Amino acid sequence: MPKNIFSRVQSRSLTRHHKIAMAGVATLGAAAIGFSAVPSGASTKTTTEAAQPAAVAYSTEQIKDVKASVTDQMAGASLKAEQIAAKKKADAAAAAKKKAAAEAAKKKAEAAREAKEAASRAAKRAEAKKAAKKTYPNNLDGWIRESLDVMKKHGIPGSYDGIKRNIIRESSGNPKAINNWDINAINGIPSKGLLQVIPPTFKHWHVPGTSWDIYDPVANITAACNYAADKYGSMDNVDSAY
Repeated sequence: MPKNIFSRVQSRSLTRHHKIAMAGVATLGAAAIGFSAVPSGASTKTTTEAAQPAAVAYSTEQIKDVKASVTDQMAGASLKAEQIAAKKKADAAAAAKKKAAAEAAKKKAEAAREAKEAASRAAKRAEAKKAAKKTYPNNLDGWIRESLDVMKKHGIPGSYDGIKRNIIRESSGNPKAINNWDINAINGIPSKGLLQVIPPTFKHWHVPGTSWDIYDPVANITAACNYAADKYGSMDNVDSAY
């Protein structure tokens, strides 16, 4: 039989029932329908049998890759967040350490300054205490040395030897010595004390911090040296009556 005739017969032989069955197969894919068609006049036999499930091969590679990609992204984001947090923590720790170091340095500097000031005050107190406690023997050596300390404070020049040399010549070291025979005595103002100073000269060249008694050894020496410094430059330059 020609092919076109078979096709027409087959087409006519398909009943509405067959068409519905085929639609069901196309939609659900759960059953297979077999058809038997015969030439004109022959009966058409249709057999419907349950189709065996076809073996389907599944692959999880793509799913794994997608899952891994998402996991990697999440892990990367988490790691980045951890790194940012760690950096912030490190920066905060470094800033705190720097601040603590600055505060420690400031406290150390303040402590050093306070210690220095305290040491300076202590040294001044010790010096003042030492000066207050300094004593001199009550003799010619002690009088000269005490006078030199007073002269030093007031910037009056003079040396131990220069002072002693003139004292020995003027009074032989007697603080109560008095000259009753020279021109000053004749004028009513005799020279007195270790360096034989007349009262007007003693009063004018008196040095603060010493006694106003012209016979006081220290007061007499310092006043005479103060006068000699102004007139001769220093008691060291005096070799005779002055």
